[in-house]
Amino acid sequence: MRSIPNILSIFRICLTPVFIVTYFLDGLDTRKYALLVYALASFTDFLDGFLARRFQASSKLGKFLDPFADKLMTVSALVCITIDGLIPVWAVIVTVVKEVMMATGGLIVRRKTGAEIPPSNLIGKTSTVVFFLVCAALMLFGSIERRFAVIMISAAVALTIAALISYFVTYINIMKNLNNKQQEPIEGLPHG
Repeated sequence: MRSIPNILSIFRICLTPVFIVTYFLDGLDTRKYALLVYALASFTDFLDGFLARRFQASSKLGKFLDPFADKLMTVSALVCITIDGLIPVWAVIVTVVKEVMMATGGLIVRRKTGAEIPPSNLIGKTSTVVFFLVCAALMLFGSIERRFAVIMISAAVALTIAALISYFVTYINIMKNLNNKQQEPIEGLPHG
């Protein structure tokens, strides 16, 4: 049971090239099939997180694989939609920069404190759901006017930036707590 979440994450990673190839196949319904692959990947994301929590089956490998698989699929979907001309390139750039900043911040906190990075908060989870819905809508309704597509992706990107800010507040609080503990006087030793 412990290895099932990791297997699901690896499966999700393998779905990414399937999604990309399906998205760019010639045919009327290829975007719909690509959306099904994307939805399956999103479902396995939910499932591996649920199983890891339910059966306390988290592992160091899983803590790397799960977010890597998520980001790989999300960025791939954005790149495909951008190549299709539905959204501007800046949406991909902002999303990638945000993911790099979050990963870097989490790595710094882990190395300096050894603390476990808290799981997604409400803003992060909402951002993930909105991003999925926006990408799904753009895949399903490829004929949507570009200005509406830009408004939709802008809202999704704004939410991811809000998530980034909330995670950095969490990181800063973790670092402050560590500094406060290090500065506490040891009982019995003079201080002043």
